[in-house]
Amino acid sequence: MLRALLRRERLVALTGLLTVILLSWGWLFLGAGIEMGQMDMGGGQIMLMAPAWSAGYAVVIFLMWAIMMMAMMLPSAAPAILLAVALMSKRGGNRLFGPIGLFVMGYLLIWFGFSLAATILQFGLDRAELLSADMASASTKLAGVMLIVAGIYQWTPWKQACLVQCRSPTEQLGRFWRQGRFGPLRAGAMHGLFCLGCCWLLMVLLFVGGLMNLLWIAALALLVLIEKLLPVGPRVSRLTGIALIVWGGVEVFR
Repeated sequence: MLRALLRRERLVALTGLLTVILLSWGWLFLGAGIEMGQMDMGGGQIMLMAPAWSAGYAVVIFLMWAIMMMAMMLPSAAPAILLAVALMSKRGGNRLFGPIGLFVMGYLLIWFGFSLAATILQFGLDRAELLSADMASASTKLAGVMLIVAGIYQWTPWKQACLVQCRSPTEQLGRFWRQGRFGPLRAGAMHGLFCLGCCWLLMVLLFVGGLMNLLWIAALALLVLIEKLLPVGPRVSRLTGIALIVWGGVEVFR
């Protein structure tokens, strides 16, 4: 009976995750709620222009980042969420959308915090006229510096330590899961913090390829998935670091 219950709960959790991920990618595909203006440059040329910053536009940008983080990070968090389902069943939990919902909420709260910081950063870059119409860096030197810093970070002990934690959710959940109303929330937040420490500079690289570039977003999401889930993840992480440093150097001196 316990095995049947666990299978059902895992199926429900997977269905819910898949639904959220597909809806998030669908929202990004439809433009993330951002209506770009157009300016006639003459000669049949049209230039896209982002809306002027306002409180409403800031909320739209924050939602874009938050939904983007769900689309990019939830696929690689799926093993930890499924392990949380199993852990809840072993410890006598009987409500999937209670403890598991809190675990996912704790995980996403960390990335929503990052989304708020990214919105503020985007506002600063936009005011400094360092972003293009597709919300990418308008300065090749700035893009190069971002690439180099992200590449160096791939080799740091902090990155590798966080990556180990992200790749070992069983040990991590055993350490941080606590009984009580907010125990799952704390466990989810801790997992989110390790994932943030592992991937935050890769997310900053969205300013290099463009926040409206779905192929670039998908490429970074795939890289995160490989790093966290596949056996070659740590090796790919370091090789990616070298590639980013070389690419950044070319951009800086180009």
